[in-house]
Amino acid sequence: MEFAELIKTATVESVLLSCVGLPAVKGTLCITSHHLLLSSCPGGDSQPGTVELWLLIRNVDAVEKRLAGSSGTITLRCKDLKVLQLEIPGMEECLNIASSIEALSSVDSVMMMYPFFYRPQSLKLEEGWNLFPLEQYFQQIASQTSRWRLSDVNRDFTTCPTYPPAVIVPAAVDDDALRKAARFRQGGRFPVLSYYHPKNGTVMLRSSQPLTGPNRKRCREDEMLLGTVLDEGERGFIIDTRSAQAAKQARMTGGGTEPKSSYPRWRRLHRPLERGRPLQESFIKLVEACNDTSINMDRWLSRLESCRWLSHVKAALSTACLAAQCMDREEASVLVHGAEGTDTTLLVTALAQVILDPSCRTLVGFQGLLEREWIEAGHPFHLRCARSAYSHARLKQEAPLFLLFLDCVWQLSRQFPFSLEFGEHLLLTLFDNAYASDYGTFLCNNEKERRVGREVATALSLRSKAVVTTVTLRQTPLWPGQGLTLLDRAGRSLPRRSLGCTKPHDSRQGLKTRSQFSHRCLCKVKETTHSLWAWLNQPGEKKKYLNPLYSHNALVIWPSVEPQSIQLWQGLFFRWIRSSQYLDEAWAEIERLVEGNKPPVKESAGNRLSQSLSDPAARTENER
Repeated sequence: MEFAELIKTATVESVLLSCVGLPAVKGTLCITSHHLLLSSCPGGDSQPGTVELWLLIRNVDAVEKRLAGSSGTITLRCKDLKVLQLEIPGMEECLNIASSIEALSSVDSVMMMYPFFYRPQSLKLEEGWNLFPLEQYFQQIASQTSRWRLSDVNRDFTTCPTYPPAVIVPAAVDDDALRKAARFRQGGRFPVLSYYHPKNGTVMLRSSQPLTGPNRKRCREDEMLLGTVLDEGERGFIIDTRSAQAAKQARMTGGGTEPKSSYPRWRRLHRPLERGRPLQESFIKLVEACNDTSINMDRWLSRLESCRWLSHVKAALSTACLAAQCMDREEASVLVHGAEGTDTTLLVTALAQVILDPSCRTLVGFQGLLEREWIEAGHPFHLRCARSAYSHARLKQEAPLFLLFLDCVWQLSRQFPFSLEFGEHLLLTLFDNAYASDYGTFLCNNEKERRVGREVATALSLRSKAVVTTVTLRQTPLWPGQGLTLLDRAGRSLPRRSLGCTKPHDSRQGLKTRSQFSHRCLCKVKETTHSLWAWLNQPGEKKKYLNPLYSHNALVIWPSVEPQSIQLWQGLFFRWIRSSQYLDEAWAEIERLVEGNKPPVKESAGNRLSQSLSDPAARTENER
């Protein structure tokens, strides 16, 4: 089965594109293996120039069609919450276009996704993948303490299939003990170091639930591992992101919690955070409410409250603040886990580090945090971000945990507008790329899948039926040559070959042939796709994501979690509904004023104030 066989109609003329907040555009609609393109040629005063739609088909979340007479309308609801309407002349063409988009957007094979075909001229394949090695992070810790070591116990992914090859563990615990502790934790996710707090030497660990079961099983190695974290007389806290009732029920099915008798110096705190279907349904209800422009204010506020999204934001921030408070103020180490340890666990550990660590609030440091605490830590992006808020065929594994994290970071940026080096634009870009991307950064569910691959069927998965044949990737030609000039997202002219006008099985274009497919799909993401970090850190791109008001703040930032302090992230949920023109102009003016008032050599007053507040010696010097 080739991509061409999924495209029933490749080109349609006189298609009218409508989008909220933008004028309608008529032009030629083209479908390629990965993109939906619309180009309008110059046509008089009403359409003086070429207007482009450049939509990654992977971004399509739902396709709705409505037929009327001899024509039809297709509504495309995208994973980034954009809604597009295409008015297509001809009933057959309308049905064919809708069917083609549905089929292409439903291809689930990782190897057939666009990052494996995307080859920008400004980037090299190897760039960006090694910007944030765990070894570098470990060296920062090793320079302050010798109690931790970097272990390669998981180098072949047999100890834990969802951990990276290297993990940071207590120096006093050998690899054999780690393997035994892994067998006592769900999925092999034994406790590993997430963050070292240099202020007082406390640490934050993360893991999955212990497999105590109804018989309250024990594991001496697991008890020893957690025991070595604490000094004599010290105490620690276990923050369980499940309710006490859920943890009790888990014990009946083989899971459970750490018994007080076996872990006497660890106190368990339950802070339940929703995940899975309840969180996904909350996301769906919120998007539905935001798109309903006919309701009055009272009805809107009622729907906003009933969807409970802001309650989830509040709960996540509160739990992260609890973890940060235990470390910074109680001077106690923390272990965070839920059930699997790949969802709410990572949400809490990552948020707590943004609160505690000023380096995680820089642009580069935040990228490193995402790489370490979300991507390498094993958050299953492929499962959780398979569908967004519009899909009619929802999967059981969907959950917007990463979006919830980004929303919480946005709340921090709003409450502390000077303390984060990056702005809202970066958070929006990360949300978009987590659900559909040109880059391989968020592909797959863990490092094992990205490096080794996973067992998959060599067939295309469609919503309606499985097309069972050996898969051969060959991009399909576009159209015979209407003379349209197609532009990429940066406005550059795009060569025909990158749109699919290549010879079949042209290995120079990165296409995978029949012989390269087997029962084990060897992704090798880091060798065959580009990194999002390489793109974001280009000088021309990097500037777009910086916060012009940023001033280094070495202090811990303690957010307010009162209901009146938690606000709806309008920049995301109303992004395609309301125009942001005036806000964009305001930020451009702020940036211009800041640039114009920057002292050429002297340090900014904000930096001096931050340093004086955090450094007693500097404060004394200033007082003199």
